[in-house]
Amino acid sequence: MKKIFGNAVVGQSGGPTAAINATLAGVVRGVLDNGKTIAKLYGMKNGIEGLLQEDLIDLSAFFAGSAEKLCILEQTPAAALGSCRLKLPKPQDDAAFYERLIAIFKKYDIRFFFYIGGNDSMDTVAKLTAYLETSDYEMKVMGIPKTIDNDLLGTDHTPGYGSAAKYIAVTMQEVLRDCAVYRIPAVTIVELMGRDAGWLTAASAVGRITGGMEPDYVYLPECVFDLDKFLSDVKSALARHPNVVVAVSEGVCFANGRYVGEGSQSGATDKFGHAYLAGVGKVLECAIRESIGCKVRSLELSLPQRCAAHLASDTDLTESAGVGKAAVLAACSGVSGEVMAIARASGEQYIVSYEHHPASSIANGVRKVDPEFCVPEGNNVTDSFCRWLLPLIQGEREMQYQNGLPVHLTF
Repeated sequence: MKKIFGNAVVGQSGGPTAAINATLAGVVRGVLDNGKTIAKLYGMKNGIEGLLQEDLIDLSAFFAGSAEKLCILEQTPAAALGSCRLKLPKPQDDAAFYERLIAIFKKYDIRFFFYIGGNDSMDTVAKLTAYLETSDYEMKVMGIPKTIDNDLLGTDHTPGYGSAAKYIAVTMQEVLRDCAVYRIPAVTIVELMGRDAGWLTAASAVGRITGGMEPDYVYLPECVFDLDKFLSDVKSALARHPNVVVAVSEGVCFANGRYVGEGSQSGATDKFGHAYLAGVGKVLECAIRESIGCKVRSLELSLPQRCAAHLASDTDLTESAGVGKAAVLAACSGVSGEVMAIARASGEQYIVSYEHHPASSIANGVRKVDPEFCVPEGNNVTDSFCRWLLPLIQGEREMQYQNGLPVHLTF
């Protein structure tokens, strides 16, 4: 693998998380530690869209000699550089688009490209890599995983997922205790993010193995949703106790493939063709009210699932920074066209390492919840899933506060 020298650029793309800025901090640290290979690190504002507009910030200068800024960056939620959801054309369909990118790379002597994001962002990495194979411009392109959905192929789990899962697990404990104070029969439906994979919703059950509480049922997109079976489950739970709580993913589908919550949306899709989903909680709330007639309410945890930095997992932040730094080390050693991944060692002790896989084998794929993590009835997760998740939500960071609020970094 041939080594090259020059400047680097890093961007953030897709949905924000509580840990994506920790990954950015890891990239910055990696560049600062490899000054003989990378002279300067630019940050592209709003991802590839900002790069096309040459809206760049000199991160090397911004963070020079300031370890404190990097620490504040790590505790800052969302994407400090801004994000985008721009779908790149296929290289064979629009060579001019990529030549425009190459011209910008040449102008700023950019030889290293780091992109932090999820499935769709890895599509950008794969397409840019494919085009560079036909170009005489030498540069290294690396994808760095990020998604609270945990649905990226090739990795044990994704940076950002542990913190989102921790927020869901903690919040579910609070919801369950709040609902348990009354004797009036009532059903509470908690709707959680997850269009195609139920990793986030599954996290709601982890209290089962920690001495805490758990929802009565957990419904994931991986299991076909049957409304009659759901209503039967709710009736059975009400017969056992008056305070029923269920967790449901926004992406649960009927046997015909139609999303349960699809009827409450416009049918619009994003630039990658994904349907905008929300409202499954309200759909099920109405169904229970009409069929059972008890008190019922639904709630969405919504954006706090991905921006609750005050409940971030220390394990997640540490690994997020680690995978960012590892991407820089890999690129500096000559690796290109790859996506970083977290590998979990076998055995009871939780140990991880960082590896990388071809972007072409990861882009646009979806990693579903493993079948062994779902109960045969399709309405809950297994203890084995809870044990798998538990290490990812461990630890809390001591945050810097000012006037009662966390300190955040902005560029």
